[in-house]
This record gives sequence, C-alpha cells and structure tokens, in this order.
Amino acid sequence: MKKTIATLLLTLLYNSFLNAQSIAGNLNQLGNQPIQLEGFSGLKTYPISSSTIDEKGNFKLTYSTADYGMGYLISNDSKPLFVILSGENMEIIGESLNFIETINIKKGQENQWFEQYAKEHPKREQVLSAWEYLEKIYTQEALFAGKNAPNKAIQQERKRINDEDATFLNSLPKESYCRWFLPMRKLVSSVSVVAQHRTEEIPATIQAFRTIDYTDKRLYKSGLFKDAIESHFWLLENSGKPLESVFIEMQHSIDAMMVNLVKDDTKLNEVTNYLFDLLERHSLFPASEYLALKVLNQTSCSIDGNLARQLESYRAMKKGNIAPDIAFQEQSYVNGAKQNQLNRLSQIQTPYTLVVFGASWCPKCTDELPPLIQHYSKWKNLGVEVVYISLDTDTNAFEQAVKSYPFFVYCDYKKWESVPVKDYYVFGTPTFYLLNQQREIILRPNSIAQMDAWVDWNLVQGNK
Repeated sequence: MKKTIATLLLTLLYNSFLNAQSIAGNLNQLGNQPIQLEGFSGLKTYPISSSTIDEKGNFKLTYSTADYGMGYLISNDSKPLFVILSGENMEIIGESLNFIETINIKKGQENQWFEQYAKEHPKREQVLSAWEYLEKIYTQEALFAGKNAPNKAIQQERKRINDEDATFLNSLPKESYCRWFLPMRKLVSSVSVVAQHRTEEIPATIQAFRTIDYTDKRLYKSGLFKDAIESHFWLLENSGKPLESVFIEMQHSIDAMMVNLVKDDTKLNEVTNYLFDLLERHSLFPASEYLALKVLNQTSCSIDGNLARQLESYRAMKKGNIAPDIAFQEQSYVNGAKQNQLNRLSQIQTPYTLVVFGASWCPKCTDELPPLIQHYSKWKNLGVEVVYISLDTDTNAFEQAVKSYPFFVYCDYKKWESVPVKDYYVFGTPTFYLLNQQREIILRPNSIAQMDAWVDWNLVQGNK
C-alpha cells in the first residue's frame, strides 16, 4: 500500500514537472534581488513562482498549465512586466524591469507578438489622434474648408493605419491567447479616447462590451476582469446621454452580462458584488437597484449571504414599500438624556421620519453628523423627525457620542446582529431611509446633502 502511494506521488510530481514551463533570462541591473511571477484570478492576483536573481543577473521561474493567461514579473523596483503564460518557455534579456525599453523577448512566440504590438499600437494611436485633429480642422475651419485633396489624403491614411492594426491582429493564430487578449486589451483601453474624441464610435464600443462573456476563463486569467467592468460602465456614464437614457443603457448592459453569468455561481457572485459596489460608489442607484432585482429574480443562482443581504435591501426596502416598525427594547436617548417614553418607531406622529443607521466608529458617519445636527432644527419645524440607530458596541463610546445629538438615538450594542439593522437590510453605514407617517419609504438619500435638498424642494418650496 505504501509503495502504491509513493508511486502515485512520484507520478504526480513527474507529470507536474512535465507540465511546468519556464521564464528565464538575464536582468543585469537586478543582481541578487528577489523576483516573483504573479498570476491573475478574476479580481485578485496570486503568487505563482519566486526566486532570487544571481549576481550576474540570471534568473529562472516556472509556471504550469493551470496559470494559462496573463501574468507579470515584479522585483524590488516595483515596475511590473506583463507576460503571456501561454504554455511556452520564455527568455527575457534586459537591464531592469524598470527600464522597459531595454527589455527584449529572445524566446517565446506569443510574448514576442505581445511585445511587438505593445510597442507599435500606441504609436498608431498617437498618429491617428493627430490625423483626427487635422481632419476636424479641414472640415470645420473656414480657412481650410473645401480642400478636398488633403482631406481625402487624411482619410486614406487613417484607414491605412487602422487596416494595418487589424491585419496584425488577424494574422495571429486563432487558437493563440494573444489573438484573444490584444483586441480585448485594446477595447478596454480605448474608452477615454472614444468618449472624448471618437464619439461616433460609442455605440459600437458599448456593443463590443456587451458581447464579453464573464465566464470565459481567458478573461478570468487576463488581468482585465475588473477593467472590463469599470470601462464598460464608465463609458455608459460618460456617453453624453441624459441620465434617464444612461440608466436604460445600463439595464441593457446588465441584461447582456447576466446571459452567461447565471450559469456560473462563482463568477456571478464576484461580478455582481464588484459591479454593485461600483454603481453605489458612483451614486448610480437606479442601476444598482436594477442589478439587485435582476440577480435576486434569477432563481437558479446561489448568492453569497452578505451579497444577498445587500441586494435584498433594494427588493425589500425599495421606495413605496412599508418599512418595518422598530421596537426600542434597550437604551435610548433624546437630546443626550436617557428616556423610556418612546417604545416604537410607529409612535412618532410627525409627517416624516428620517431613519439613520450609523456608528461612532464609522468615518463617513462622523462626516455626515455635523450637517445632520445643523439641519435638524429646520427639518423638525417642517415636520421631519430624525431617529438615529447606532451600531456601536462600546457603551462609553456610544454615550460620549450621543451627548451632542439633538434627536432620538437608539442602540442595542449588537452591531450587525441588531434586529433593526437586519430588518432594514443595512449592509453599510451610514444608511438613510425617509418614511412618511405610514412608514412608507419615499426616499433613500445617499447623503445629508441630498436629504436637505429634498426638504428644500418639497417642504420649504411647498410652504411658500
């Protein structure tokens, strides 16, 4: 039995050795320094291999077929050199990773293609930008209008440059990683130029993003996984359309992304979690709500607990829904003093109640508190009460903080396990809900400034 296990282990080690490829070479200015090869896995990176460069600058690293995709070399100079881990051995000669102009790929066909395109494509882009600038002058400036020969020559040269770029990409073997990666990298890196200088290309670029399959292993291992999401939605946000149209376009993009993602729970969770956070950070709340409901309604999906809680906040706590009542069972304060008169949220009789979830340990909460305290008197006179639900767990910190709060404050010291926190699907602080007297959710402000703008527009203007 022991002999059988030993034989099996030797076989596995032998197969692993056969499947290992190497990246070797000489970086003559990095003698005796560590060097590491890192790979990409979705939104994260992971270490593949590490070594120490010898005193003459020689090094060797290995990777396996499991690392197929993009990777990067990094040493003490902190300047990464991106490489294609395509299953071929690679040889690099140069001075240092920090001096990219000295790097020469001596061996490794895919990396030689990659190196060639990385040098040529930026030059083509620079020249194209110059020709585009001249074309605008010849078509828009009266001094040059009507000069057909130069204008025709400009268009011909632009076409020649674009055709040359396309010819190089189409010449690559269809099964090569380079053939897939370079157009994807070109798409992701083009968005700022397209949005600013080539606006006529915006629809086609957006459509190209919508065809991306986020379950594709090549994308997952490319280092472009996050960039593809960010670039796609940045272009939508900066497409020059009215905000309502932008949200409609974002819905179409989310629908396109979900076609394949619903078949892969792991990648669905990873993409949804990142995209939801991205949309929330950019205050694109109609889009984040649409994403939340889209994912939750995919009954075949398995959503991670914390992510499901974030998404559920948009289904259970959307505008128009009735917010849960809150029972104040522990210690509560009014104007910094303990009180026992208010036992439930439903006892508040003002036309509106702003429910705020925050904590003394939350930096953003402490930023929002001064304007909240400042505006409270005005809001109170206009019929808006404030109830602050604290997620504090430290009694002293909480009691010190509430001394300056002029509104009702409640804390049960259970943080995320607090019943109101769970009932309101709170996943971050501060969180705000504006309720009417029937506890109907009429606004989910993202800041005190937005809440005060709502008061000015609906209550101050309405009383004039």
